[in-house]
Amino acid sequence: MPTRRDYYEVLGVSRGADTAELKSAYRRLALQYHPDRNPDDPAASEKFKEASEAYAVLSDPERRQRYDRFGHSGIGSAGGGGFGGFDPSIFADFSDLFGDLFGFSSPRERRMQGSDLVYRMEIALKDAAFGIDAPIVVSRLERCDECGGSGAEAGTSPVTCPTCRGRGRQRISQGFLMVTRPCPNCGGEGKVVEKPCRRCRGDGRRRGSHKLEIRIPAGVETGSRLRLAGEGDAGPGQGPSGDLYVVLTVLPDEIFARDGDDLVLALNLPFPTLALGGEISVPTLDGEPEKVTIPSGTQAGSEIKLRGRGLGRLGKGGRGDLVIRAGVAVPEKPTAKEKELLREYAELIGAPVGGGKNVFDKAKKIFSP
Repeated sequence: MPTRRDYYEVLGVSRGADTAELKSAYRRLALQYHPDRNPDDPAASEKFKEASEAYAVLSDPERRQRYDRFGHSGIGSAGGGGFGGFDPSIFADFSDLFGDLFGFSSPRERRMQGSDLVYRMEIALKDAAFGIDAPIVVSRLERCDECGGSGAEAGTSPVTCPTCRGRGRQRISQGFLMVTRPCPNCGGEGKVVEKPCRRCRGDGRRRGSHKLEIRIPAGVETGSRLRLAGEGDAGPGQGPSGDLYVVLTVLPDEIFARDGDDLVLALNLPFPTLALGGEISVPTLDGEPEKVTIPSGTQAGSEIKLRGRGLGRLGKGGRGDLVIRAGVAVPEKPTAKEKELLREYAELIGAPVGGGKNVFDKAKKIFSP
């Protein structure tokens, strides 16, 4: 038979450890080695049983005294418990442990949180570029100001639930484990309202409109979400409020297109400006137009960048660029004089214009090597 370890060594505490130290040490080991957390590790299951046996003995003053005097022989061959030395009754005080293991806890330890809310908001491209402080109005469940969220009529208070005696939970035995569930009478609150508040009808919450001022940072885009902690629905039973998520849509702009952090300005320029060069004035999101020099011989589709005149970079600082994409402005209804000059230029370079039998020949002249 393998040598049984000293119980104080198992829990990692000194022989003078008090009840709180024992409980803390056991809780840590139980969370670490519980079989549900280590389904494929037999060694973890054995360590869990060993820690449970040690705590079962040392948490009982009488059994601890016998153990301190006589060791393992003073408490019997199996530690005095069932299930191989494991005493399931010790779990009666560990509802918090099962809350961590299985995802629930006493209502006195964790109240139900209110629902999260989503607010959809449209903003202009300029607001996305520079950021903006914007007021919004949200419809949400708020704490009833008449009863303070208790749900009880003014001058009264909720009373202790007679079913669970205020614990908010019921213990159920499942094999060798003691697990808990919310009390069906009080919904896990531990208290019941005998005289409901007339304003909120006992719910403790009322729907209302709440105005907020939110800061939208520069550089956001369609689909960006802003989280405002605690600005959602108030929780039932005076629980904490949920969060508010503001989901943004950036509206298209009449002048600029967006490419990441850059702005794109498609600008059709007269052919002489592209061919000979010149200075033009272009719009910007800043409000003031910017003078830009067009180099001679600029081709359609060429890009000119104005550094730092685009959108703010979200979380990075600085701004993107303003990209001017050159195109050719073709007159839709040229005047007689314009037609005359264009024909002269076309004749000069051999460009095909209009109709006629020489169009194909002129085209060959232009595109032949």
